[in-house]
Amino acid sequence: MPRVEGVGLDITRLLEVRTWRAFDVDDDGRVLAGSDDTGCVQLVELAAGPAGSGATVQATPLTALPGACRGRYLHGGRSSAAGGERVVVVEHDDGGNERGQLSLLPLEGQTGPATLADLTPLVHDPEYVHHLLEVLPGRVVYNTNRRNGVDFDVVMRNVATGVEEVLYDRGGWAQQVTVSPDARYAVIALTGSAPMSDELVLVDSMPETAGEHVLRLTSPGARGQHDRVCWLAGHLAFVVATDATTDHTRIVRYDLDGGQWRPLVTDEEHDLVCWPSPDGRLLLVETNDDGASRLALHSVTAGAASGERLRDVPLPGDGVVVYPMPDPRWSPNSRYLAISYTSPAVAGDVLLLDTADGPGCPVALTSSSGQLDGERLSTPAVHLVPTPDGERVPCFVYPPTASGGDGAGSAVLVIHGGPESQSRPIFNPVVQAMAANGHTVLVPNVRGSTGYGARWYSADDVRRRLDSVGDLAALHAWLPSLGLDPARAALWGGSYGAGRARVPAGAVGGRRRHRRHLLARDVPAEHLAVPARGPRAGVRLARRRRAVPAGRLAAVAGGRDQGAAVRDPRRERPTGATVRGRAARRRGVRQRRGLRAAGVPGRGPRPGQTRQPAGRLPEGAVVPAAAPGGCFARRPGAGVPAGRRAVTWRTGCRRPTYTVTCSDR
Repeated sequence: MPRVEGVGLDITRLLEVRTWRAFDVDDDGRVLAGSDDTGCVQLVELAAGPAGSGATVQATPLTALPGACRGRYLHGGRSSAAGGERVVVVEHDDGGNERGQLSLLPLEGQTGPATLADLTPLVHDPEYVHHLLEVLPGRVVYNTNRRNGVDFDVVMRNVATGVEEVLYDRGGWAQQVTVSPDARYAVIALTGSAPMSDELVLVDSMPETAGEHVLRLTSPGARGQHDRVCWLAGHLAFVVATDATTDHTRIVRYDLDGGQWRPLVTDEEHDLVCWPSPDGRLLLVETNDDGASRLALHSVTAGAASGERLRDVPLPGDGVVVYPMPDPRWSPNSRYLAISYTSPAVAGDVLLLDTADGPGCPVALTSSSGQLDGERLSTPAVHLVPTPDGERVPCFVYPPTASGGDGAGSAVLVIHGGPESQSRPIFNPVVQAMAANGHTVLVPNVRGSTGYGARWYSADDVRRRLDSVGDLAALHAWLPSLGLDPARAALWGGSYGAGRARVPAGAVGGRRRHRRHLLARDVPAEHLAVPARGPRAGVRLARRRRAVPAGRLAAVAGGRDQGAAVRDPRRERPTGATVRGRAARRRGVRQRRGLRAAGVPGRGPRPGQTRQPAGRLPEGAVVPAAAPGGCFARRPGAGVPAGRRAVTWRTGCRRPTYTVTCSDR
């Protein structure tokens, strides 16, 4: 993007800002953190001095692995392989292959960051994926697809003995699990069959009858999210955030004795999630207030005051403590809270709250914003943009941090993916770079976004999908109220947001394609910019005032991105016959055919190659050359020798149908 004269903050510097996040905290307040200082997230232990001592935070690098990793302290457990010392359970892959493995890392006596050779394997199978879900004293709980390569089962492993117990293996994607302190009960959240829904199952490891081993707590196919399932220590109960019967998620409690649900913390206007303390006395509740996190401590009692708000937990500003950051984590003794925090001005920091200090503020153990000292970052304001049908679209507006230049009066709309997702006030290098170059950046949460209740995230379902595109049109019409020029507005989107970004251009005169991806032939080659080389990146779509005619789209993608759908503009537009040949090849692959058309790679007889005849094809006939409209269909052939199959090749409605026999390979 063009630079504004005198501006020192560019996209390169913003992308190089290092971030921190907290994975765990022990009883002494030491935080198991993650830092991407090396280019991918590695484990670092942060230890602060006593409160008020003025001591600096000591950061000890723990890992130097070829790929990103995360971990948890093995609280209360001792591994024989680790010599009875403090141990970290590390989830890592091999060089970024995304097949997570679990290993142990002893902390005592460590002389430097550990490599893969320094880790003690705990759960290793390089052909499958393993995700760490929970850590109990001496045990770990993880999910894995090693049974069939598809379904993720939940397994609990004793670290000392290596004995494993399969908690759940009845199919599906087990994404959350909470286990009772005595390890008898486990509550598992599975992805539901209904949109934006989860199913809860209760697993009893010591059932009286076989039918009581796995009990469904929610009806299959029922509407409702069930998020952050957490066991209540000291109670035969668990808590979960759900919107099964309300518009916004609320905190409810389920008691196994009696099987009753009852609300614990509710808010009629905001979504809530929570994390109970390990001793079962407190709840840390996060309120989603127009995307910003608000934290408070609530009580967990058996009386009428259950769920009572005790005090707020102040944060450094309007930011986020959940995704894309890890969730807050309690220490085993329920004294400390480790919090990961990000905001538009803070790339990512670790905060530590000592609940024994009374109504104190969390202490920052890191300072990612120090890398941008002296630079002005854009802080958004929240607006509600009216639409023609009476709705109001939440939108963050980031004002430009530089005046003058080509960006003055222009606007860029950044559209999130999902679509069931939410743009929140987090650090976004792309948004800050645009603001630093004089653009006003609008980040809306159009219909279909989460964080504003079930009504809003369902408002673009099925036949109402284009209503979210209408919200973009309303945003475009609203730009003059900010003093912006609608003729100088661009759309920027990634993932599903890229699809949303290209539809409005078609609505104003561009070519609309009912495909999943934008193809090079949708845009004149002279207006399509595809870098020769670049890092892997999602497709970025935007209208460019000077380079692209009105109603057209410019698509930019990483040159080595195998997932990008944009093709090299230097390639000649495919002819109709070639397009039909490609369609025929796709049908052949889906139906496991063996033939292939001219110039199309694949298995089967080639044009001009003699095959054994069958049916009407005379002896010695050859496979006909590819013709427009060709398609393949498998049919049983009379008199076909064993080990061969009859395949019909239709070369078009005006041409004869040939039948050949192809050898199975």
